[in-house]
Amino acid sequence: MASKKLLGLTAATAALVLGLTACGNGGESDGEGSGGGGEAFTFGILYPQTGALAFLGPPQLSGAQYAISEINEAGGLLGTEVPALVEGDEAGDAAQANEAANALVGDGVNAVIGAAASSMTQASYDTITSAGIVQCSGSNTAPDLTSIEDNGLYYRTAPSDLLSGPVMARQIVDDGHVTVGIVARADDYGSGYMGGLQSELEALGAEVVVTETYDPDATNFSGVVDNVTSEDPDAIALISFEEGGQVLASLLESGVEGDQLYITDGLNSPELGSTVDESNPDIVTGITGVAPGADNPEFNEGLAEFAPDLEVYQFAPQVFDCVTAIALAAEAAESADPADYSAELGSVTSPDGTECGSFSECRDLLAEGEEINYQGVSGNIDWDENGDPTSATFQIFRFGEEGYETAGYEEYSVEE
Repeated sequence: MASKKLLGLTAATAALVLGLTACGNGGESDGEGSGGGGEAFTFGILYPQTGALAFLGPPQLSGAQYAISEINEAGGLLGTEVPALVEGDEAGDAAQANEAANALVGDGVNAVIGAAASSMTQASYDTITSAGIVQCSGSNTAPDLTSIEDNGLYYRTAPSDLLSGPVMARQIVDDGHVTVGIVARADDYGSGYMGGLQSELEALGAEVVVTETYDPDATNFSGVVDNVTSEDPDAIALISFEEGGQVLASLLESGVEGDQLYITDGLNSPELGSTVDESNPDIVTGITGVAPGADNPEFNEGLAEFAPDLEVYQFAPQVFDCVTAIALAAEAAESADPADYSAELGSVTSPDGTECGSFSECRDLLAEGEEINYQGVSGNIDWDENGDPTSATFQIFRFGEEGYETAGYEEYSVEE
């Protein structure tokens, strides 16, 4: 972000030492939640410690730990200190993600933060929500997650790709392009993003001349690149994760210019140039990207102080908001039991309430009998009936002559 660090490929997270280590009871309230010394509310977190998306693990963990530290500094949740996170590794593998979800359920957590990847949530949400536990992801963007059978227990603070795609489309058209090729991973993330992007491009008068999907586990992308470049589009949008660096390398080697290329959050890294071509990192100059973001310097400064070695910031604000919103819902319900507090998740972010911007401020308003509208550090949330945010902030990032930079932020809502 304009002078904010958002993504790097390596990071160390500061360990948060929380004195109390007792686990929650998996949704069985003991009736002491509203007073000091009641049951501890335990958060589990399902995130990528290993696998292709492991670079997103540190900001997810740090964002959750930072939120818990703020809650504890304010006196705890339901009058009791929140214990350390119970961690599970989604590992970029569906079977392992579900195994980790089972372990979190077995540990009796009161809420699960994650998974990070939409596909890993698809693999694990039934295990979590069917156990009666609330799940909130700060980075799931697949549109298909809107309609899952989750008993009203799944929420996310990251915007659906149905919001992200239109923001990218507007950027492409605003830059003067009229014919576009789209290359996407052959998975839920790729197909969902592609659909939103293509629809908005066509609505804006641009022509999508070619669409191509690829196997993320492939090692050669020349066929995909040949199929796209043969249509000679003005611009090419690449919807990918880390493997997209190889696709970019092939596109650039084929003669595509950097200012013709648009990328998504999976490649939002200041080190992208070195990933694409270590001997010539400037090869990515001109590339533009769109990613869920947070125009919030104060949050970034606080997180930097909390986790000074952290280089990856992407989705940390959204994860922070998952933890804080769940904590506020528990305060509103005066219970750590998901069966009680899940009904309050929509109300604590409702536009009908009094705006507040921190756990302590919002909790105090609740104690005074007021309805609240938690304004997240990632932006306004206002969950709909499916647990999706109805508005979001997006970062427009570019690789300019001076390297990685933030070109600006765009607000987008479902009402647009």
